[in-house]
Amino acid sequence: MRPEIRALQEAMRRADYIAEPSIVTAVHLARAMEKPLLVEGDAGVGKTEIAKVMAALMETELIRLQCYEGLDVNTALYEWNYQKQLLRLRMGADETEADHLEGVIFGRRYLLERPLLRAITRETAPVLLIDEIDRADEGFEAFLLEVLSDFQVTIPELGTIRATHRPLVVLTSNRSREIGDALRRRCLYLYIEHPAFAKEVEIIRAKVPGISDALAVQITHVVQGLRARRLMKPPGVAETLDWARALVTLHQDHLDADIVSETLGCVVKDQHDISLLHAEDVETLLAGAGAG
Repeated sequence: MRPEIRALQEAMRRADYIAEPSIVTAVHLARAMEKPLLVEGDAGVGKTEIAKVMAALMETELIRLQCYEGLDVNTALYEWNYQKQLLRLRMGADETEADHLEGVIFGRRYLLERPLLRAITRETAPVLLIDEIDRADEGFEAFLLEVLSDFQVTIPELGTIRATHRPLVVLTSNRSREIGDALRRRCLYLYIEHPAFAKEVEIIRAKVPGISDALAVQITHVVQGLRARRLMKPPGVAETLDWARALVTLHQDHLDADIVSETLGCVVKDQHDISLLHAEDVETLLAGAGAG
């Protein structure tokens, strides 16, 4: 492993993000090459956390654009502060130079910067998290492609605004729809799997203070057993940690059938999935974890 990759991996580990070399290398290259990083994987595998950790390590601002169906350009890029503009128009009603007044109200002080514009106007390069891009419409994806190509936007009243310092851009996708090839070509790509057994145990130990080693191992056995079943929403690392914190809160140092049944909603968050797990399934999972 190259020294810079190892150094970043160790820094991420100190920030409690346990990452294998493929993840660290992708993040390092995205930063060094100033290219967006598209991160795909199931919910809860740590995609969003990459952006949060990098913002902390870079000691810079994290700017987050949460995508959803119907997200439009104004919400993502900029809007004019119409109330403030109207007030200024009323104050300048007696001004004879209408052109001058128009130039005033369409100045930067009346502009409301949304996440994409904020990301390219910062004096220090931020981390821009475009979360769950697969939830946005294809039309918005096409617009985003233009912004990420040159890191500049054109505002008719102000002209073209270019990024002085390119942000580190992390896009995440849960693969609810296929991302277009054009956007994929603009990005480096990373797919994050559910963690292997040893890694998940290490994540629990790092993220849940006070948990016993035995309980961390038992939790991981059960969670990974749940993922092997045909669940609608298999638990991710986020659910693993929720469950581990709940058990520590309850001062539990081992798993048994009763505590699993009582806290199952911490790790299985779909009623259909809960109904599929019968008592014998819980017993089987516990037997595999060396608990009972």
